[in-house]
Amino acid sequence: MENNNINNTKLYVGNLSYEVTEQELREYFETIGEVINVKIIFDESTSNRRSKGFGFVEMSSEENAKKAIEKLNGIEFSGRNIIVSAARPRIRRDF
Repeated sequence: MENNNINNTKLYVGNLSYEVTEQELREYFETIGEVINVKIIFDESTSNRRSKGFGFVEMSSEENAKKAIEKLNGIEFSGRNIIVSAARPRIRRDF
């Protein structure tokens, strides 16, 4: 049985501007509540290590995570409307 409710504090943040820094993302989410960790995913295969346009933010509580989804999903940040949703567990691929 699938549970669509947030059951943790880790959020997926998509459609990020390639120029956004982890510090800027942290400060933006701190307007909602305490942020534990921020990680923007970079393409290591490019010579300039460009952002892949998404990352993860871990909030201090489930309440703050839910609030961040409600208040920030679809809102403009650094020139783009960002996607904020509950992070799904990483699926390991062995091929």
